[in-house]
Amino acid sequence: MRFFLPALVAAALLTGGPVAATAQAAPAAGAFEVTSQLGRKLYALPDDAAIRAAQHALAADPGNPKLVLALSLAQANQRQYREAIATDTRGLRAAPRDASLLLERGHRELGLREFRLAQRDLERAVQLDPRLLQAHYHLALAHYFQGQFAAAAMQFLRARDLATTDDDLIDCSNWAYVSLRRARKPQAAARVLKRITPAMRNHDTHIAFYLRLIRFYQGALPASQVQPPKPKDPNDTEAELAFDTVTYGLGNWDLYHGQRRAARALFRQVVTGQAWNAWGFIGSETELAREK
Repeated sequence: MRFFLPALVAAALLTGGPVAATAQAAPAAGAFEVTSQLGRKLYALPDDAAIRAAQHALAADPGNPKLVLALSLAQANQRQYREAIATDTRGLRAAPRDASLLLERGHRELGLREFRLAQRDLERAVQLDPRLLQAHYHLALAHYFQGQFAAAAMQFLRARDLATTDDDLIDCSNWAYVSLRRARKPQAAARVLKRITPAMRNHDTHIAFYLRLIRFYQGALPASQVQPPKPKDPNDTEAELAFDTVTYGLGNWDLYHGQRRAARALFRQVVTGQAWNAWGFIGSETELAREK
């Protein structure tokens, strides 16, 4: 079962939340959200019409968990992660066994670098609904960002076993491969890639980032054809998402092959951007913080 709004699903898999619309003008700063692991202060965007509409709908039916989730998603779309967590927490007081609410809160805790809290919520979500692919997926990320790569691989493979679409298969396979390589299990990682055949195609455009990385891992594409250019417009969220996702993957590849200096250079490029909720951003930040 997925709880994300369909048009935002794939973007949410690449980030700590849905992707805000690209804008040419500099966005106004919202509330302070978190200090990154490298000491940078990270901010939300201000309320928008979607948040106000979701608040209005929830006020009319405060016990409806679907409306709680809708407000949390709207807040996350503006990188309002603390606000989204507060929304989820209120919802969980009324529905403490709602796996989707626990998943949503854990998802946002990951974005705030609260990996242990996220792990706790996501473990509970998995217990309540073992068939919830996204609970396994995000629990795997909680392990991954804590450097627990073998545990992360196990959860990504469990998520992959629940996949019913090629997009989910590609997404989970990418992260399972990365986790196994970081766990120093290259043969197991190679076996993961065998399920991604030359004929397989993504359906959502965001999953193309992971598929191209997998083609690189398989030796079918060179790095020069995989990495997109660094965005010129700092507010081009879509371009930054592509850059962060692929650049982090290439940096990981350098780590597997002992090229730590090259990996750090790629990670540093990622963390200069604005999409601080992207998994590639969080992964790059986490790697650089480990070496401080």
